[in-house]
This record gives sequence, C-alpha cells and structure tokens, in this order.
Amino acid sequence: MLPEPAPGFAGVPDAFERLWTPHRMVYVDGQDKPADGDSGQCPFCRTPERDDAEGLVVHRAEHAYAVLNLYPYNPGHLLVCPYRHVADLTELSTAERVEIGELTATAMSVLRQVSKPHGFNLGMNQGAVAGAGIAAHLHQHVVPRWSGDANFFPIIAQTKALPQVLGETRDLLSAAWEEATC
Repeated sequence: MLPEPAPGFAGVPDAFERLWTPHRMVYVDGQDKPADGDSGQCPFCRTPERDDAEGLVVHRAEHAYAVLNLYPYNPGHLLVCPYRHVADLTELSTAERVEIGELTATAMSVLRQVSKPHGFNLGMNQGAVAGAGIAAHLHQHVVPRWSGDANFFPIIAQTKALPQVLGETRDLLSAAWEEATC
C-alpha cells in the first residue's frame, strides 16, 4: 500500500491558495523563442502580419509598432519593436531609432492616461547574456509601475497577478493612443 500524499501534493487540499499559470510554460520552455537570426520564426516579425486585436498590437507606425507583451511583468507592459529583424540598437537606421523613441514616449503618455502608473521601467536587453528573451529582434520594454506593485507572488510563486485580460488592455490602450496622436 502506498503512503498517503502530503497536503498540497498532487491536488490534496492544504491551507494555501494556489494560482496556477500553465500558459507561462510556453515562455518558460522557450517555445516562442526563435533560433538566432531566424526571422521566419520570430514572433516580432510575425505579429505585424496579424490583425491588431489578434496580435495585441496597440499602434503601428512607419518603422516600428507598439504591442502588448504576451508575458507581462505588469499590466500594460508594452514592447516597441522595429519591423526590421535586427538584434542591436546600432543596426537601426536613424529614422528607426527616432521612431522607437517617439513611440516609447507616446506609450508612456497613453499608459499614464489609461492606467495612472506612478513610474516606468524602460529598457532594451541587448543579447541573451544581458537577459534578452528574444535576442535576435530588438525590442524596447515599457513597463508601468505602481507603488507596492512588487509583492510576494513573483518571488514565491513566479506568478504575476494581472487584473485585466490582454485583449481588454489592448483595446483601452489602442483607443487612447488614437486620441493622443490625433
């Protein structure tokens, strides 16, 4: 006869509430990460081929676009991506660099209007060793932050609680972006 499993093991109830995020296993396992240099498998190259709602695109410009991060650190976490498949900031044209900067500034304004964050983290991780999840296609992170938004979930459970589904967030930001640029 097998021993009875300990509480919390294999679904046996215990005193803890659990948040399961099985959708994140795609990210953890690297299933969406293209081989370096493979633009055919790159999600940042494929996204502009989809319609905006399906691809979570918030705004399209001439050289770059703003899209919700499929694996956000915080609600409203946007990525600003050039259309061209380039890995390094120095590979961008002047027009691409300027437009990425402009889109980043507009993203901050739109997020302030829609979500009222207290601050932002902005950044590009250049290369896998620097933390880039998809190192082959440059992308700028625009992460809204609120006082107290870092709690025990990410530390203990590798989980982030998001109060809104990505499609709803995309619709709100896209509408506000159109108002901000009219």
